[in-house]
Amino acid sequence: MTADSSGGVSYTQVDPDYFAKRSLRRHARVWSLWALGVGAVISGHFSGWNLGLAAGGFGGMVIATVFITIMYLGLCFCIAEMSPALPHTGGAYSFSRTAMGPWGGFVTGLAENLEFVLTPAVIVFFIGSYLSNIFGTPAGFTPVWWIGAYIVFVGLNIAGVELSFRLSVIVTLLALAILAVFWVSALPHVDFSKFALDIAPEAGGSAFLPFGWAGALAAMPFAVWLFLAIEQLPLAAEESHDPKRDMPRGLLLGIATLIFSAYMTMTLNSAIAPGAAALGKSGEPLLDGFKTIYGEGTAKVLALLAVVGLIASFHTIIFAYGRQIYSLSRAGYFPTFLSITHGERKTPHVALITGALVGMAVLLLAWFGAGSEKGGAFIGGALLNMAVFGAMISYILQATAFIRLRLKYPRIDRPNVSPLGIPGAVATIAIAAVTLAFQLSDPVYRQGVYGAAIWYVAGLLYFALYRRRYLVLSPEEEFARRAAA
Repeated sequence: MTADSSGGVSYTQVDPDYFAKRSLRRHARVWSLWALGVGAVISGHFSGWNLGLAAGGFGGMVIATVFITIMYLGLCFCIAEMSPALPHTGGAYSFSRTAMGPWGGFVTGLAENLEFVLTPAVIVFFIGSYLSNIFGTPAGFTPVWWIGAYIVFVGLNIAGVELSFRLSVIVTLLALAILAVFWVSALPHVDFSKFALDIAPEAGGSAFLPFGWAGALAAMPFAVWLFLAIEQLPLAAEESHDPKRDMPRGLLLGIATLIFSAYMTMTLNSAIAPGAAALGKSGEPLLDGFKTIYGEGTAKVLALLAVVGLIASFHTIIFAYGRQIYSLSRAGYFPTFLSITHGERKTPHVALITGALVGMAVLLLAWFGAGSEKGGAFIGGALLNMAVFGAMISYILQATAFIRLRLKYPRIDRPNVSPLGIPGAVATIAIAAVTLAFQLSDPVYRQGVYGAAIWYVAGLLYFALYRRRYLVLSPEEEFARRAAA
């Protein structure tokens, strides 16, 4: 065992075949990475974002989305510079480990872990909402939809990286095609004054901003859902043929696609019946829009296709949390058995199953603990805010890592350089901090945020009291130690 005085951690010796049992297989190229990034996010264009209408009205949601778009542009340019410079599966943890030492790596990785384990739980909740509405199943049957989805898509991710990426491309293209059908079909029904601006303003508010600027800021956590998880791409670095070239291209093409889709969906879905007031409480806003356009019967057929959009994100974020748990486990921050990969398929099956069990447990706790009688919007919103809590901490730390890498290691090889530089990273930090503050000020979803904070603190205590003494010199750790030397 060797000590590292820079972070108060110790590294333990591992067997010669340790990394042989934890190997991955390269497969992805630029379009696979684009699909992985877009697919991870696209469910947020089908459900979840609309809860921001209840917080800020249509105008508030538009303003919130503009701020959040700026934040994600800053973040994506930071990651597009860091990921080819540090092409390891660790992603956010790897960036912060090199920039801020073992503790910096862990606090960032733990925040991202919180985000990626909870995000599939949010998505599968909305999958259950859509399927329950389409097939008319009773409320008590809803958890069956969730369990079935986890079993199917964890199984597909275990089956092999080739299948995972091919399926990601297919379902992402289908999801975008369904959204395109909605955009074109909705245009003849658009009426902003009647539908998008139908929320009664409070004192001092207006039709555009019914709850004033405070409402716009309160809508920011929900606007995050239009882009959340695009940052997962670096987790595929060790499964990409040429991460230094393809990672920045896939990432920037992905955020451009998502910006276009986000504004089209938010604008058109809000500006047709049933209107912003009703959509702000809906678990399936795109289905409500299709009902307006095509009527009840045809809408259900289209909504069944719309589930593809939710599946795209569900499948790709399962991929992400599997790799994220794998990387932290391989380096010893999490128990090392979690990083063992399947002998033939070279997929992190233990991490994939463990993340599913944790996400499902939180979802069932929210369903039975909070009470399904509070409604889908409440449960979905609470889980969404828990995931966003982890994401905002992760974004602040990743942008900080970018700044420190620029200042600390100016000569590191950077195949791609952010045009926004340090100012872009500072903007990301500022907007993420404001979003986090308004999460804590929201009385409706505050309990969910507190629950996420307890999870986060428990993880920090676990590392401080025990795990920091058993780290392993994984590729991320080796790179960071060499850079420091």
